[in-house]
Amino acid sequence: MPLTLSDRQTGPTGSPFDWFAGVAGQRLLDDEARAVQRVISGCPALPRIWLGVDAAPLPNAGARGLLLRHGPDRWNGSLHCRLPLPLASEAFGAVLLQHVLDDAAAPDELLGECARILAPGGTLWLAALNPWTPYRLRWARSGLRARDPGHWQAALRRSGFPAGAVSLQWIGSHWREGSGGAGVGATDRLRASFALTVNKRERAVVPPARLQRLRWQAGRNPAHADAHRQPATPIMRG
Repeated sequence: MPLTLSDRQTGPTGSPFDWFAGVAGQRLLDDEARAVQRVISGCPALPRIWLGVDAAPLPNAGARGLLLRHGPDRWNGSLHCRLPLPLASEAFGAVLLQHVLDDAAAPDELLGECARILAPGGTLWLAALNPWTPYRLRWARSGLRARDPGHWQAALRRSGFPAGAVSLQWIGSHWREGSGGAGVGATDRLRASFALTVNKRERAVVPPARLQRLRWQAGRNPAHADAHRQPATPIMRG
């Protein structure tokens, strides 16, 4: 099947993320939009933050949501900033990353910031390109880098997220544009992208210190027990 140039490369001065502005990229983002809204609607009553590529449609994050787009050297949208994010620690109930780590940059700094601002029990949702899909030919030579779920699970562990509590969903088309959907079965592993969902660890509950048990006779005030105690009579030995 022939591929158009705009879906394969961005030119010498373009960003890898420009691929998402093409037909194939827009199809994939449209398929993921429903998954994004499900995560937002199911997160706790705390602020949430979405970080996505510039071509992605903005999700409905509500009045308590922040929306940031990936720029050449900064984040733009609800605020304009660079890493580290100028946001309070443990203030967000959900953090959603939509393909912003699909370039050649190391992911650890951004994932570490996500772990910092996410409240205990909050949800991290990460969408990434699938290296096993036939759809990968559409982003060939664009500069995008697709990495398998195991790579992202290891990166999440390095950032402090629990290793065994990650759920995985496959999203998008296998090859033909407009045939997208989502699933978790074996045949779905050839879809264009996947999403990992993991919750930040809850803080361990520290039990209160054990109370010292006091014993005294009924009807007597232990505070005055020593005052009424009779002195012992010495034993005379002859």
